[in-house]
Amino acid sequence: MPTGILEALAIRPPGTAEPVRVDCAIAVSATGLAGDRHADPLSPRQLLLAGSAAYARLGLAPHALRENLLLDLDTSLLRSGTVLQVGLEVRLRLMFQCEACGRLELRQPGLAARAAAQRGMLARVLAGGTVRVGDPVRTLGLLPAWPDDWRERVAQVLEAVPDGSVVAYRDLARLAGIQSSYCRAFPRLLARLGPDHARKAAAAGAAPSLPRWDGAGLYD
Repeated sequence: MPTGILEALAIRPPGTAEPVRVDCAIAVSATGLAGDRHADPLSPRQLLLAGSAAYARLGLAPHALRENLLLDLDTSLLRSGTVLQVGLEVRLRLMFQCEACGRLELRQPGLAARAAAQRGMLARVLAGGTVRVGDPVRTLGLLPAWPDDWRERVAQVLEAVPDGSVVAYRDLARLAGIQSSYCRAFPRLLARLGPDHARKAAAAGAAPSLPRWDGAGLYD
């Protein structure tokens, strides 16, 4: 049975400030939507799913939440790890709820605070293909969950670093799905996590003797 319907679709091309509404798009396996600036094989934030329920509650103009896929359901109720099929081909892995960032303030003062956990769910592409407005959306199963808290995600990434390797701060931020500005908070966070985690992270400018890990296999 269908979980919902894809009501609208948008691409955020590199160098553009606003999402561009389209009727169909190509989802590329393990990468994201073709032509979208967030397409990245090593990111958990390949695309954003928002729900029409949030738009109704918040009284927003179209694409105010800057989503790629708008679904006719409440994304705040979706579970991390859920696998969704969109249309006949595309499968998405839901990763974690998207934080309401300062970019929303450019749309409407106070929107970030009002949206809170209602902004939407971030996802990765498990299987590529064409998605079209009007496609049915179905739930297929459940994979391991990722936490909403960015600190827990950083810890999870560090736990996945292979023995004998380190991950650079900038790559650690990318793999945890946070902005590079968060790197300033890493020394304090790593101190709290303890030496077993801290020794796996390399600060900017450091030249560790151990090989650097780029996150290969993290989402497998």
